[in-house]
Amino acid sequence: MPLANPEADFEQLMRRYNGRLFRVARAILKDDAEAEDALQDAYLEAYLHMSEFRGDAQLSTWLTRIVVNRALMTLRKEKRHANVVPMTAQPADSGDVPQVDVADTKAESPRDAAFRTEVRRVLEQRIDELPLSFRTVFVMREVEDMTVQETAECLSIPEATVRTRLFRARALLRESIARDLDMASADAFSFLGARCDRIVANVLQRLRQSAG
Repeated sequence: MPLANPEADFEQLMRRYNGRLFRVARAILKDDAEAEDALQDAYLEAYLHMSEFRGDAQLSTWLTRIVVNRALMTLRKEKRHANVVPMTAQPADSGDVPQVDVADTKAESPRDAAFRTEVRRVLEQRIDELPLSFRTVFVMREVEDMTVQETAECLSIPEATVRTRLFRARALLRESIARDLDMASADAFSFLGARCDRIVANVLQRLRQSAG
């Protein structure tokens, strides 16, 4: 697909797809800096081979495939995971699995903004803990809102596998977030410390006053 003004046109293309492609790379690598590097490498590869794009698939799908391959190459090169499940594999995802990002349109208070930021941080952390194959599908489907068909094409897996992995990813996230809530609920409305001392002191003072 030749570009009329290659550099300017490619800049527009990058700005259009930057968000999606970064998140896909980030889903695989779990590191912002490494995702940026993989994305830049993927863009360079895409630019050099743009004439090979024939329109058999959507441009976004073609670019996503390149990013996925680049990110997986980074994983293999750095040997960050001893047993990385290839994205082209078709395992029976029902087997044993290691247990392991809507803003309000109204103005929100600093407290609400801080709370939302913390919730997002926890959610991102739990997504990072998902197995690679589940994590990538979850980000593509739930974060980027890609269709089942496009996700399957980008990862070279059957559509049924996409659905299964998304189901398992959701289940694992629900389990991990439920554990977080259980742990947090034990400390809800904390009564120990200064509050306890203050109430006891006030009651004793009132008792003494009433006795006097």
